[in-house]
This record gives sequence, structure tokens and C-alpha cells, in this order.
Amino acid sequence: MVSWTFRECLGLSGEICGEPAQWTSIDDRRAEQREGDPLEGPEITAAEAVIDNGKFGKRVLRFETGLLAQQAAGSAMVTLDGETVVFAATTVGKQPKDQFDFFPLTVDVEEKQYAAGRIPGSFFRREGRPGTEAILAARLIDRPLRPAFVKGLRNEVQVVDTVLSIHPDHAYDVVAINASSMATQLAGLPFSGPIGGTRLALIDGQWVAFPTYPEMEQSTFNMVIAGRVVNEGTPEEDVAIMMVEAGGGEYAWDLIQEGKQAPTEDVVASALDAAKPFIKELCRAQSAVAAKAAKETQEYPLFPDYEDNHFEAMKSEVEADLLAAIQIAYKLTRENRETEIRDAAIEKLAVEGGEFEEQEKELKAAFKALEKKLVRARVLHEGKRIDGRGLKDIRSLSAEVEVLPRVHGSALFQRGETQVLGVTTLNMLRMEQQLDNLSPVTHKRYMHQYNFPPYCTGETGRVGSPKRREIGHGHLAEMALEPVIPAREEFPYAIRQVSEIMGSNGSSSMGSVCASTLSLLNAGVPLRAPIAGIAMGLMSEPGENGTQFATLTDILGAEDAFGDMDFKVAGTQDFITALQLDTKLDGIPADVLKGALGQARDARLKILDVMHAAIDGPDELAPTAPRILTVNIPVDKIGEVIGPKGKMINQIQEDTGAELTIEDDGTVYIGADNGPAAEAARDAVNAIANPQMPEVGERFVGTVVKTTTFGAFISLTPGKDGLLHISQIRRLVGGKRVENVEDVLQVGQQVQVEVAEIDQRGKLSLHAVVDDEDGEAVTDSESASCAACAEDPRDREHRDPRDSSEPRRPRERARRRTHRSRGEDDRDFS
Repeated sequence: MVSWTFRECLGLSGEICGEPAQWTSIDDRRAEQREGDPLEGPEITAAEAVIDNGKFGKRVLRFETGLLAQQAAGSAMVTLDGETVVFAATTVGKQPKDQFDFFPLTVDVEEKQYAAGRIPGSFFRREGRPGTEAILAARLIDRPLRPAFVKGLRNEVQVVDTVLSIHPDHAYDVVAINASSMATQLAGLPFSGPIGGTRLALIDGQWVAFPTYPEMEQSTFNMVIAGRVVNEGTPEEDVAIMMVEAGGGEYAWDLIQEGKQAPTEDVVASALDAAKPFIKELCRAQSAVAAKAAKETQEYPLFPDYEDNHFEAMKSEVEADLLAAIQIAYKLTRENRETEIRDAAIEKLAVEGGEFEEQEKELKAAFKALEKKLVRARVLHEGKRIDGRGLKDIRSLSAEVEVLPRVHGSALFQRGETQVLGVTTLNMLRMEQQLDNLSPVTHKRYMHQYNFPPYCTGETGRVGSPKRREIGHGHLAEMALEPVIPAREEFPYAIRQVSEIMGSNGSSSMGSVCASTLSLLNAGVPLRAPIAGIAMGLMSEPGENGTQFATLTDILGAEDAFGDMDFKVAGTQDFITALQLDTKLDGIPADVLKGALGQARDARLKILDVMHAAIDGPDELAPTAPRILTVNIPVDKIGEVIGPKGKMINQIQEDTGAELTIEDDGTVYIGADNGPAAEAARDAVNAIANPQMPEVGERFVGTVVKTTTFGAFISLTPGKDGLLHISQIRRLVGGKRVENVEDVLQVGQQVQVEVAEIDQRGKLSLHAVVDDEDGEAVTDSESASCAACAEDPRDREHRDPRDSSEPRRPRERARRRTHRSRGEDDRDFS
């Protein structure tokens, strides 16, 4: 297909400056400089990055600018293997927002359904607000881009990524990271790019860059890594890792059990080194384009948070009091005391006519900077933290299960002042989430949702739809648990896990991982292994003998804000299932990172011990949880089970109260509120798809389904009817003559019959069963005493627990399953 465009602006007359308009194809434009760069044309600048994965083949990323969105400050189009195209445009606000005390960067990702050749399924057949996948991609872009801008910039910057075309096997998010970096680098902003981003998949012991979805299904761990080249062109040239997000995926557990390489601490650390050559190649291609097409860096007003005189004035005024305040362990007490000290100092310094008149904002920023300096100095020089813990100490831990009635599973996990309530809900597979995005994954059985209400930090705020941060934290916890969720065949339930953050002072996302493990086990989900998570921090200080590093276990919220790294690690006792890393440093030494991973593992094992003491395995299903059974039927019997216009399946559901879901492979999932209803539905399905021929002499309580002049057809089991001749119907009325069958039997009426004969074609002849001399038939309630109508022993076996007056678990048991670990800071905060 050839696309056409104007070389110049077209006037109303169809002429350009009095000359006829000239049309040229884009392909021709790209080929006009064949003697120069074959990738470029008069308005197009391009470069390619070739990613060599050895036996797994090569990936080619083409970086191009100049064709689209020429009015944007910077625009770029990145194509992966000639199939997946992501376009990025960066624009800048003309006036600074000096009232902001943060950098107003916005990243938006637009998933266009036409990119995959689809029409949106919404009522108006157009894309609406961004879905979860687009929001997660925007977060992946924002995290490495934001720290690369010069500090103090207050002009609004917006980066918009649009997926224009996508191959069904490609993931576009890492392509968008590179497109965003290049568009921003071309925009003339004070930006220390370029930034390269890649996904690595651990397949057969090798880290494969830009893996396809089929390749990711063969990997035990997937990592998205972004970074930039530092000290370029010098012997110290290296790649500074700025962001990592990783998880195992649903196939990881089975692959590891088959003997594939597990993502241990050493293996995960090796991925950062493996990513560096790929990131260098991506940055090289971006730099090649920027060298020809980037705008000169413009002068933008910078608004430093404070000046040196603000800092010195605040230091002399509050240093002693603030040093005492930062040693208060309890968060709210500490913050209130710090606010008192700050406000008193500002009132004294910002007096009318003084040096700092109307400079309250700068003084507040200086106070925060002084607090940061004091906290870091205590950690680096004394090994003491805000709450008095050592660098490797964990706060006090407590774990409790079954904290709510009637829900299917619940747990409360607390680490210091971070408190998470986990609640699990089970349902039929038809309740799994249907996904309408650009990935080949169309449904999600395990759904993890994270809620961070304002009261968890003692504040007021908006309550409603989740923010981007909540979606991101829920996704991280979901990645951590996904490898240990049992397969559909093993546990055919849709699972919704909700983490309600009741108190937050550091790493509520990892707390939600722990609470969710406890809640899932309490709900009866047979997890393959328990998962725990911990957040690590890092503080550093350059010195004469090199940079000094201090790695912190179980960081507080303030330590996260004042530190150089936020490193969240979740996993089993044997390997990592998810991690997230954000750093403000230009790279972390490999030995420091390995040390942090080892320190995180030690903490993880301690937390797992506390969780194990609270619950050591899956409980039985709660009385309020649905019962789901599985039946496998021949594929050619699916139509019979469904029946014409759904008649048969609807009848089964109406008769039993169960819900049926039939898969294309013949798997039938049967869900009901209680065991007997599910068993009855399974028997009905088996009677149709896996029928057992009744035997002569066998008795049934059948249902009249049709009457004729010569008798009535009686349904014995679903799909198996027999004829009760009019001569037998006479027995039901004492041998009297029967003129009309309808005078004795009506459709829907039940009557006890016995199989009298089975002919060669399998047709059944029935006899009416009478039990007294007067010839009265045994029907309805009278038939309960007959052998054929006796209670099915399986029904006794699966009796609904709610029918019993005995509760599922005495409250005393739940109390015994509360476990508390006394931590270093377990003291009276009053």
C-alpha cells in the first residue's frame, strides 16, 4: 500500500504558489536519498537499533522523526520488526506553573483498536478512557522519564503515546518507553536522555530481549528495565539503571518444577548486567536521530525549592529540635511535632519587612531538606533509623485470618503502622474479567485490586475510582501472587482479591501481598506456595574512599521519600516472583544490589514464618462460597447438553439451581450455592453426555413430558424418555377405562414407573408402579420411600454446611490463628 502526501502547504485553488500541486508517495520520499542514508528522506530522519538474542533471533527497532505531528515540540515513531508502531509526541506549556511544588509531567497512552484491526466494542464504537494496560504502560514510561528532567522545571510537559499498529505477538509498552524518550529528547527540553527500555525474559537460562508473547509463556521471569548511558565516551562509560519492574507470570511455577532456571537473587541481579548492552544500542540509535533532528535546548525558568540562605537560616533556627523530633517512632506524633517546629520557625523568620518576607514556601522546602539531611546522616554515620531500628531490623509483625464473617476469606496483616485488610471472593469462571486491550490475553481469572483511602494516612481526600498509583500497586501484588495461583483445572474459580489499606507508613503494596496470601489460604485456595514481600531502601554518600552505601530493610514512608532507592521484592522461600525498583542514582553497583536482594530474602523468610504460624495451609471453602464441579463431556455432545435454543441447559439450571459454563473443549463447569445442587446438575449433564442405559426392573420417578392418544412419554433422566402405554395408565385409576390420557396425567406431573422392556433400538416401555390392592400409583411424596428415590449418598456427603447449626470455625480457633512477632520498635509510642 502506498500513502501520499503534499510536499508543501496546499492552497484553496489546488496550487502551490501558482504552480500545480505535486503529490509524492511516502515511500518515494524515504527513497530520495538512496545515495546517502537509505533510511532517510528530505523530511525524515531515522536510525535502527539491532537487538541480537543469539539463537532466539534478532529484533530491529526503527527510530524515525519528521513525518508526523510536526507542530509538536518533539515527535517520534518507533517500529518493532516492521510490524508494531508506536508514535510519541511531547509538548511543553508556554508558561511555567510556579505555584506548583512539583514537576507537572503527564504521560498518556492511547490504545487504538484499529492498530489490531478491530472495531471498539463500546456503544459508540470508539475508544473511551484508558484501560488498565494503558495506565500501567504510562507508569512504566513516567518512572524513568521524570527523574531525567532538570530539577526546578515547572512548565507543563505532556507525553502522548499512541499505538498505531501492533503485531499480536508483540508487547508495545517497552517500545513506548523508547518512543517517549526520543520524542522528549527532540523537544529542546532540559532532559538528560536518551533513555532506553527493554523487556527481558528468562528462557532456558538466557535473558532474551523484546520477547514475544509465546516466548514469555516459556520464561520463568520477565523484567522491564530502563536506563541511560552515563560518562559516555570515557573509560567509565556505563548504563545507569533507572527503573525495573518484573514478575514471573502464570506459567513460571510449572516451568520451574520441570527444571527450568528459577529466578533466584543471583539470577535476577544478572539481568541488570544483561540489559546494559541492549540499552546502549537503543540509546545509540536515539542519539543518532537526535544529532540530526533535535532542537536546541531552550532556556526555561527554573524554580529551585529554596536558596542556600533559606537553608542556613532554617538550620540555625531548628536543627537541635528537629534532630530530637526525627527520633519519634510514631508517625503522626512525629509529623505533628515537626509541623510545630517548622511553623514556629517560619513565623519567626518570615516576618514583615524581614529578609524572608512572603517566602514561606521556600522556608518549608528548606525545612524538608534539613530533615532529609539529618535522617540520612543518622543512617549513614550511626546506623540508626527514624524509629530506632538497625538497618536490617523489621518492624513488629502480626497476622490474623478469618477476621470478617460471611466473606469467603479474610485476613489482617500488620507491619509496624502499615496495616492491610485482605478479602477474597470466589465465583464461577464466567465472572472472570474480560479484557478488551491490544494484548492476546482476553480474560483474567485472578484479579487483585488495591485501595488506598485517604484515612489510611490520617488525611481527607477524594474517594471513588482508583488512581494510577492504586492500579500500579495492585498490579505489582497481582504479579507477585500469579505464579502460585492454582490452574483452572485444579481450582475452577474466578478469584477476586481486594487489599484495603487501613494504615500506611511504608510499603503498603508489599503488605498487601502478605495479607492476600493469608486471605487466599483462608478462602480455601490451594496456593502452590505462600508469598511474602518486603520493601528495601538505600541511602548513599560520596566520600574520599568512594561512595558509602547503606541498605535499609522494611523502610518507612519517610525513609522512602528521603532515600535513593525504593526496591520492593516479593517471593517464596526459594525464589522471587515479583520486584519493582526505582532509583534516583546514576546506577547501583552490582554488589550493592546483590546485597539488597540477599537482605530482602532474609526478611522475607522471617515474615513467612509469622504468616505460617497464623495459617499453614488452605482452609475448607467457607459455607457462603459457591461449590464448583467439573465434568468432561465429548465435544460432539456439547450441542445435546445445550439443547435447541438452550432448552436443555436452561432446564438443568432451572431444576437444580446451579449455573453451567461449557468450554469449547467439552469441559463443563457447574457452580451452585451448595454441594447437593451441584451434584444434581452434574448427574443431569452426565445423563445426557455420558448416559447410562436404564436396566429392566429399575424404578424411577419420572416426569410426564408429552401425552398422546396411546399413552404418555415419561422422562426418566435428562435425554432418556420411555412410553407408558394407555393400558398401563388404566392401572393408575384402578383398571377403569381411560378415554383421554389427559384425564389422568398432565404434562409436568410426576409418576413412579418401572422399566418393563428395552427393544433393540433402545426404546423403553414402562409399567406403572402401584403398591396397594386398589391400584393407587406411588407418586410425588409417596415415592420418597422407594429404593429408586432414596437420598443419594453423595448428597449426604456434600450437605450444605449452612444447614448445620454448628459454625464453620469456632471463634476460639480464629484467635489461636492470630500470630504476632515483637519487633525492635514494639514499644509504647504514647
